[in-house]
Amino acid sequence: MNTKQIGDFGETIAEKYLLQKGYKILKRNFNLKVGEIDIIAKKDGCIVFAEVKTRRSNRFGEPSEYVDYRKQMRIKKTASCYADMINDEIRFDVIEVFYEQNGDKLFISRVNHIENAF
Repeated sequence: MNTKQIGDFGETIAEKYLLQKGYKILKRNFNLKVGEIDIIAKKDGCIVFAEVKTRRSNRFGEPSEYVDYRKQMRIKKTASCYADMINDEIRFDVIEVFYEQNGDKLFISRVNHIENAF
C-alpha cells in the first residue's frame, strides 16, 4: 500500500471514531490553496478541525509530533476561511491512528484523540 492509501485508511478510522463519540462529520478533506483539513466535525456547539496522522508505530516519534508549526499555521489559515462562515467555538485536534499490516490488509491497533492539540 502507498502512503496515500494508508492516509485514507487512517482518516476513515478517525471519522468512524468521531462518529462513535457523538461527533457530526461536516466535511472531509476540506481543501483550499492555503492548505487542507482532514476532518471538520461538530459536537456540543464546537467545530473541530482534526488533523489525522497514521503510523505503524511511534518508533520515530509520536504521530502528533509531525504536525509541526508550519503545518499548524496552514491548518489555521484554512480553518479561518471555513470559520468565517460560522459562529461556533472552534478547536484544533490531532487524531493518531496506529495500524498493523498483513499483506495488503491494514488493521487498527490504537486510536489516540488529542483535543486542543494546538
